[in-house]
Amino acid sequence: MTIALNTRARGLVGVRAETSDATKILAELQKTFEDFKAERDKELADIKAGMADVVQTEKVDRINAELGKLTKDIDAVNAAMAAIKVGGAGGVEDEAVAAHAAAFNTWFRKGDRAIDADMRELEVNAKMTTQSDPDGGYLVPEETEAGIDRVLGTASVMRQLARVISIGTSTYKKLVNMGGAGAGWVGEEEARPETDTPTLREIAINTAELYANPAITQTALDDARIDIAAWLADEVSIEFAEQEGAAFITGNGVNKPRGLLAYDTVANASYAWGKLGYVASGKAGDFADASATVSKADALVDLYYALKSGYRNGASWLMSDAVMGTVRKFKDAEGNFLWAPPTAAAGVATILGKPVYNDDNMDAVEAGKFPIAFGDFNRGYLIVDRFGVRVLRDPYTNKPFVHFYTTKRVGGGIVNFEAIKLLKIAAS
Repeated sequence: MTIALNTRARGLVGVRAETSDATKILAELQKTFEDFKAERDKELADIKAGMADVVQTEKVDRINAELGKLTKDIDAVNAAMAAIKVGGAGGVEDEAVAAHAAAFNTWFRKGDRAIDADMRELEVNAKMTTQSDPDGGYLVPEETEAGIDRVLGTASVMRQLARVISIGTSTYKKLVNMGGAGAGWVGEEEARPETDTPTLREIAINTAELYANPAITQTALDDARIDIAAWLADEVSIEFAEQEGAAFITGNGVNKPRGLLAYDTVANASYAWGKLGYVASGKAGDFADASATVSKADALVDLYYALKSGYRNGASWLMSDAVMGTVRKFKDAEGNFLWAPPTAAAGVATILGKPVYNDDNMDAVEAGKFPIAFGDFNRGYLIVDRFGVRVLRDPYTNKPFVHFYTTKRVGGGIVNFEAIKLLKIAAS
């Protein structure tokens, strides 16, 4: 995720996160797609007739880029609206929570040492923690943490697609049934032989520390009109979202989540648990032979059916914006475009009828790379948040700015290798 993309998403929350705005964008997107189809068809006809025109190609690319921008806009609107519904903080539930929130606000603005002695007890009374961590800063109020999570949900594509849970320990463990339990048919009075015992495998996801260090002047903190929760959520989420976004796709699992593309892969015909199955493209360094336009779609069709039907019901596509711009030009054997714009304001674009999402951390189209993933990410990838965002106040390092060293613990990894498949660009 880039800062520009995060800024776009945050801005849309305030100025365009209404259904009427999404409807306007949708109408423009659908009209632009009709223009794109007509100009793309003309381009292909010219190529077939041996009359390829550079000007026509540039026109198609220009409309294609506009489609990409409009798609991002409507996706950002919908993600912002969904995040507000899911992550919106409720009212203060009891006096202990209110007391902690009030004390935190005073400490955040003034660094009041008189409050320090009480903060740990206030956290325990508010049922936020039972652990003593005097060097780890103070836990932010629940509403502030909800605000951070809400903005993260808007900016991070994987947080929208994957399953997200909160835990109170540093590691999440899950047992997966690998099968092996025997069964059989018997008559009413026949013996029942012992059957095989199921094979279980443990999947463990460790959390690692993610940090941000935003700064603000003491003068601004003294201004009572500053919404501390909103400011911290906005500043922290930019850095958190960028770091998370990269880790959920390419992270190596060392002091960070293990990303989607960091696991061993195997040709889907030889698929085995513990590796991600892939389908190879039809040409080295590309989807297919440049002269066979229709066949460029074949690899995506193969990838679609490489996923078991039980997972296809909830499946979606994941690729970078640049790769989507390429795929948008593909047609199937009947001459229909694989990509289609949303049919409703709250919808997203589709490929072969399945939702498609952008994450620019995904690979480019290069030999040996994996630019496209297809699967049920909610069943396949798990994001683990350890409960509690902590803040250390530092007014000394960079005067006149006050820094707020903010940390949270996050983990991520694949929990179901069957649920996700990759497209690999052939190397030779």
